[in-house]
Amino acid sequence: MKVGVPKEIKNNENRVGMTPSGVAELVKHGHQVVVQHTAGEGSGFPDEAYQQAGAQILPRMEDVYAEADMIVKVKEPIAPEYALIRKGQVVFTYFHFACEEELTHAMLKSGATCIAYETVERNDHSLPLLIPMSEVAGRMAAQNGAYYLQKTKGGKGKLMAGVPGVMPANVLVLGGGTVGEAAARIAAGMGANVTITDVSLPRLKQLAAELPANVHTLYSSEHNIRQQLPTVDVVIGSVLIPGDAAPKLITRDMLRLMEPGTVLVDVAIDQGGCFETSRPTTHSEPVYEVDGIVHYAVANIPGAVPNTSTVALTNATLRYAIALADKGWRQACREDESLARGVNMVDGHCTYEAVAKVWHLDYTPLVL
Repeated sequence: MKVGVPKEIKNNENRVGMTPSGVAELVKHGHQVVVQHTAGEGSGFPDEAYQQAGAQILPRMEDVYAEADMIVKVKEPIAPEYALIRKGQVVFTYFHFACEEELTHAMLKSGATCIAYETVERNDHSLPLLIPMSEVAGRMAAQNGAYYLQKTKGGKGKLMAGVPGVMPANVLVLGGGTVGEAAARIAAGMGANVTITDVSLPRLKQLAAELPANVHTLYSSEHNIRQQLPTVDVVIGSVLIPGDAAPKLITRDMLRLMEPGTVLVDVAIDQGGCFETSRPTTHSEPVYEVDGIVHYAVANIPGAVPNTSTVALTNATLRYAIALADKGWRQACREDESLARGVNMVDGHCTYEAVAKVWHLDYTPLVL
């Protein structure tokens, strides 16, 4: 199979779909790999490293899409890429269709086989291709919350850790999954007073046992969240429903409960955001204010640390990419239920029920 790795063109997206090490593994399995010129430079991987791994460097994005049987990316295709994707081509990347109607219709029209990293799901409901970026995003959410809490950045002017004689900042983490746990751990390590919420009592018990003593658990309900808001300094939203839109846990009217300069970090923005007042932002313009509350809602947070993120992502995706290339997508999915759950679209049909429901599409169960 010929595998293509185009350069990411989303705003300030410096990650790349595969490292030279990953390319070398595909080549070892007998596949051809074409990589767009400078695709890996933002992550610290020059063209020469890909050539040494056995890849062919192509000058333009259009060339990569035209030649490849399977495209391996990081972020969802955007408008300039839509017309380049063709019927029967496999596109393996993050899609987040539930919050991108235009993308959804464009991929249905293309007739491509769209396999979404974020919905590859094991029988235990873990998300192996979302976990590495969730770990990065959670860690960075705490760092960014601390940064924008500075007065010069629009925040309250509080130090996360406080100092002797001065209380630390209060951080509320909504969602106890991979992102939430990582965010709570980093915020606690900074010295903040952290509260983490979830609706699963077994998960709260696990978090209480494993996280530092300055992290407290709280059952997630609207009442409990409202009770926290008057004294909170940073809120990190990290709730996830695989393949579906995120629930709105902070509504517009709840902003008035918070002090001006409170910072909201919406890590769930890829799935539509878990704050009603969230809208996607970019690394070049990461924040905005609503009613005096600072909102950070960058849709590709891990793109700010592309070297770490690209290596971590390839570590997770590579075995699936090799299986798809070795066996073809249908046979690979027959042999691996978790990969089959990642198939969102085939030949113009939506095969992922949650996405079909969000956009009122006909749902076609996947047939292998």
